[in-house]
Amino acid sequence: MTETLPLFPLGTVLLPGASLPLHIFEPRYRQLTVDLVTGVLPDRQFGVVSIREGWELGSDNVGSLRQIGCTALLREARRLNDGRFDIVTKGERRFKLISVDHKAAPYLVGEVEYLPDTPTPPPIADVLPLMAKSARAAHQRYCAAAWHREDWSAPPEETTHELLSYLLAGDCLLALEDKQHLLEETSPARRLRLIRRLLHLEAGILDALHAVPVPLSEFGHASNPN
Repeated sequence: MTETLPLFPLGTVLLPGASLPLHIFEPRYRQLTVDLVTGVLPDRQFGVVSIREGWELGSDNVGSLRQIGCTALLREARRLNDGRFDIVTKGERRFKLISVDHKAAPYLVGEVEYLPDTPTPPPIADVLPLMAKSARAAHQRYCAAAWHREDWSAPPEETTHELLSYLLAGDCLLALEDKQHLLEETSPARRLRLIRRLLHLEAGILDALHAVPVPLSEFGHASNPN
């Protein structure tokens, strides 16, 4: 079953459970924000889709959009004196983009299909706790190499195996292709293996370069074409 969803193309990948602050200044996305705040669009949700690297976004160039995106829940919105907005959103549900309408509204509107995770068979489900523990260890190693201790924290112990890989990636400066791969993967077990491998690889690079930790606050706003 498909639904319609307003779209916000970005030069980043939003993952379920991740927080995404945005500065809204282009008129069409100001209108999107107004429609979300006033209830013209229900549930205060829109879809974030990543733009393919090296592509320019235009009304007739929907090929620049990735096929898999993530819904964003508008949690905070602050209107500035000149009509711009500072907003804070949170990633929620993964979706597949079926088609795009660039005439129905000032902003893009997509027909989307939500993508649940695939069931985990019993033999693999039995080892998910061990896989989660290993992924958490890789996350700790990465963060110790990349950030000051006060700039990161581990996800709560009660975090589900389905959500854990996304939250572990949220603290990390991963390549957009890697984050997109993580978003598109529908197997919780494969996601845990993937994030563990990526974090070990990145931590090894940081250790080899003797990188100096940088505060996460320096990476406050995602780049966006609005």
